[in-house]
Amino acid sequence: MAEFQLQRTVPLPVDEAWRRLTRWHRHGEAVPLTRVTVTTPPPTAEGTRVVARTGLGPLAFDDPMEVTVWQPPRDDSPGLCRLEKRGRIVRGWAEMEVGPGPGGRARVLWREEIRVRFLPAPVDRVLARAGRHVFGRAVNRLLRTAE
Repeated sequence: MAEFQLQRTVPLPVDEAWRRLTRWHRHGEAVPLTRVTVTTPPPTAEGTRVVARTGLGPLAFDDPMEVTVWQPPRDDSPGLCRLEKRGRIVRGWAEMEVGPGPGGRARVLWREEIRVRFLPAPVDRVLARAGRHVFGRAVNRLLRTAE
């Protein structure tokens, strides 16, 4: 299993940072070769299902996920969203925590644990490094651009 985390402090209100990170279809715009579909009706809540399809043509795979924790930020309490990865190829989870940071900014913490079927354990370090890079860029893009 590969584990990674990243943290960002951005000049946004907490609610706006949360909104930008939890507009699921936008993740497809930020992650290369990926399209994201929400398969349950809005609004997002525990039980919401999201599918990220990554790849090209026959070399693509689905990464189905389910929201298992949905606690939007309130007052001074950070928001927390946990997605459980339930696919045949990709398993694990991702968490996004968004709370107040210094100077009225939002602090974002992204944690992820990922297992990819058929990949041996020695590849986990490379997978974690790649995940940190890809999702770091995706989080930056999501937070930088409004919808």
